[in-house]
Amino acid sequence: MTKSFLFLSDFDGTLSDKDFFHVLIERHYADQQDQLYADWDRKVMTDLEYLSRLFGSLDRDERQIAEDIDAVPFDPDARRVIDWVKEHGGDFVVISAGTDYYIKRIFEKQGITDVKIYSNPGVYENRGIQLKVDSDGPYFSEFYGIDKARLARELMKDYDTVLFAGDSRPDLEAAMLADTIFAKGKLQKLLDQENRRYVPINNFKEVADYLAGQEEVLIHGRK
Repeated sequence: MTKSFLFLSDFDGTLSDKDFFHVLIERHYADQQDQLYADWDRKVMTDLEYLSRLFGSLDRDERQIAEDIDAVPFDPDARRVIDWVKEHGGDFVVISAGTDYYIKRIFEKQGITDVKIYSNPGVYENRGIQLKVDSDGPYFSEFYGIDKARLARELMKDYDTVLFAGDSRPDLEAAMLADTIFAKGKLQKLLDQENRRYVPINNFKEVADYLAGQEEVLIHGRK
């Protein structure tokens, strides 16, 4: 038996206003930021390799890293959307190519519970965040660590309607599977190139406003 609807969301740059790795670069690698951002943009290595090196080489104790995580600007209206989804019989699920190490802490600090998080596993070890990705896992991606589209395709089997929120290239294939796409940042242009309709957003207040007018569609299934 299928459920009513599923809301899938990216975390970095979507539920947060800034990626965690941007926070780290600005706080601790300001003198190297031009090169670090250039390396990211030019994809001189996979995203998984890049984040593994950056997170793993912080050389900070766990309390200090917690302070870095607390500096991530979480969207103030995200909680409102998550609560709305739950109240209307849907499930809210996070799929992220970052790591659950910081996402779980942010959610705990925000008092957000009962949200499933699919992300690259991370642990504090050797004075950094070490990613413990299972290369034999069912949703493994060599480039991102987690294949969002493969995961989304599996999750959406149990739902009548699927919504997706994202902001960048790793979200594209998963977003294309959804009935409604909320797109921020670079994802908008990528969807334009695919001639795919989407709801352009800058924040989750705009998502909340949109959902308020779509209650009947979500509760009673796909258009």
